[in-house]
Amino acid sequence: MGFLRNLSVREKRAFRLHMVYSGIEGIILGVLALNEYVFIHSLRGSNYQLAFLFQFSTVVFLFLVVFNQFRKRIRNKKLMLRLTGLSTRLPLLLLCIIPRNETALAGQSGWHYLFLFVFLVYYSGNIIIYPAINVLLKTNYRHDFFGKLYSYATSLNKIIILAATFAYGLLLDHDNYAFTWVFPFIGILGVVSLFVLSNIDYSGVTQYPKAQKFFDSVRQSFFTMVNIMRTNKPYLHFEIGFMLYGFSFMVTVTIINIFFQDALHLNYSSVAFYKNGYNILAIVLLPFFGRLLSKLDPRRFAAFTFAALFMYILFLLLTEYFPGYTEVLGIKIYYMLLVSFAFYGVFAATMALVWYIGSAYFCKPEEADDYQSVHLSLTGVRSLFAPLFGVYFYELIGFSGTFILALVVLFAAMALMRWSYRRDDLFKGRYTPSF
Repeated sequence: MGFLRNLSVREKRAFRLHMVYSGIEGIILGVLALNEYVFIHSLRGSNYQLAFLFQFSTVVFLFLVVFNQFRKRIRNKKLMLRLTGLSTRLPLLLLCIIPRNETALAGQSGWHYLFLFVFLVYYSGNIIIYPAINVLLKTNYRHDFFGKLYSYATSLNKIIILAATFAYGLLLDHDNYAFTWVFPFIGILGVVSLFVLSNIDYSGVTQYPKAQKFFDSVRQSFFTMVNIMRTNKPYLHFEIGFMLYGFSFMVTVTIINIFFQDALHLNYSSVAFYKNGYNILAIVLLPFFGRLLSKLDPRRFAAFTFAALFMYILFLLLTEYFPGYTEVLGIKIYYMLLVSFAFYGVFAATMALVWYIGSAYFCKPEEADDYQSVHLSLTGVRSLFAPLFGVYFYELIGFSGTFILALVVLFAAMALMRWSYRRDDLFKGRYTPSF
């Protein structure tokens, strides 16, 4: 980390705040890492409700088409982020009223819908936060340091996720209803983290488009996104690849939780063990991949990321047919699942970079939030149908059929990325973005 001595005063201040924000968010994400399993294991939610819970985390990005121009028009970015924190994180306090007994939560309980609603509100804040992070960092970090600094902050984030997930898993095995007071606590932490983020200097960004009528703003936002995709072919290929990858990921993510519950019968500590395992590997690999992303075509980087997810799902599939395991201190250690999560660690390290900041490598710094808005909006599009399709395919063709379907689509995503960067190498002059 000797290069940190070469940072400007502005970069050092932004990096400090970025690290604090990432650390606090690590506690929050460590708790949310078990969120879907809490919903199916402790709250006894249905399969389709579980799909909706995951869907809410991404479908909100569809509203970027509406909010992108309005967000850019807001001059006081600090106040914008702070109000977002207060309005979307504090509702987690409502979850403290959920009953702490299985009878009250059985069947189609209204408490399930309260839980889903609160997290829909929580995730809606990300349509403001994620584009803001991208442009904040892109305008405060020089291109040569961008991937490196982001990878260090993400490494800290994952170290804290590791500890938080482990502690939360143990707590839930001791008390299945501990979430009723843990969620209010992370709601308060969420407000604090956004207050920290809001202190990063935004003065280098001048994005104040002229005020328009509502439908004119929506139309402008839509046509800005369409124009980006139409005129920037490498970025278009990048996003098509992500659509294919995202379909595979979203089809399987809910089913994997059901697989852990119904096929492998894992407790919270076991789920936390596997999640911590891949996070340890991701932490080790992140600095290396952060440096690599600064040098490598993002499409080539994405193809490698998709390949890691491919192997993860493949070994999950093999776990169903080779279910050998040993049990240590109440934790079921499946041999195939260990290999699977080793590949997921590689996927987590690379996806943590390419999903959040990959789009920024195709544009000028001041365009970074527009490009990330396109990226996130397309995430919302695929989340409209993919998680629910996953449950439908599972009920129709079982675990194996759903996993094989995801593998086929992932292979297509890898092939597209390979074809695209071989056809038009981003860093050899045919297309030269401004960094």
